Amino acid sequence: MEFRALLLLTLLGFMLVEPGFGQRADMDFNEWMTANQEFIKNLEVNLKNVEQCKTDVEALDARLNATVDELERQKIAFSASLANSGEIYSGPSTDKTLVFKRVFSNIGNGYSANSGIFTAPVNGLYYFSFSTYGYNTHTMGAMLMKNSVRQISTYESPTADGSDSSSNAAVLQLAVGDNVHVELWDDGRVYDNLNGHTTFSGFLLFPL
Repeated sequence: MEFRALLLLTLLGFMLVEPGFGQRADMDFNEWMTANQEFIKNLEVNLKNVEQCKTDVEALDARLNATVDELERQKIAFSASLANSGEIYSGPSTDKTLVFKRVFSNIGNGYSANSGIFTAPVNGLYYFSFSTYGYNTHTMGAMLMKNSVRQISTYESPTADGSDSSSNAAVLQLAVGDNVHVELWDDGRVYDNLNGHTTFSGFLLFPL
């Protein structure tokens, strides 16, 4: 408001000292005053428009910053393998959940290396993949579970041909708090070492 008043006073001052003002005997003074009043009115309207534009820009900037923050929160991806040292045979066991200890990445902290469970931080469509490797003394393979319900699996029954590996992938729609993990078959066993034969990965395709 102070800026507007100062600008109006400055413009009025320029008009009062306008060259040739005293020589305008042939100009109708009322017309001149009317014209200047219209000029001032238009100037006030323009000033209001400038102030509104400033407000709109500030609001847009705030929305943009909020969008950037939201996009940062929606960067979700993880990848892990079963063994973080030496060699490991997992299963058969009562608790069949595979806990992938060697974490390559965990953007968004959706995956827990303590439980082996991924918990969706946001509603969205997610891509998951997993691979299993094992020797044929037991069933080789595992199941991808969403909220304890089987979605897809890998499987190889015990045979005499040495070892087997397999992989699978799925796109799942998850709500905030939904859980996804990999679970052994009954009497199942998988193997891993630092070569990363048995793995679990996932990432957010897009939020919903």
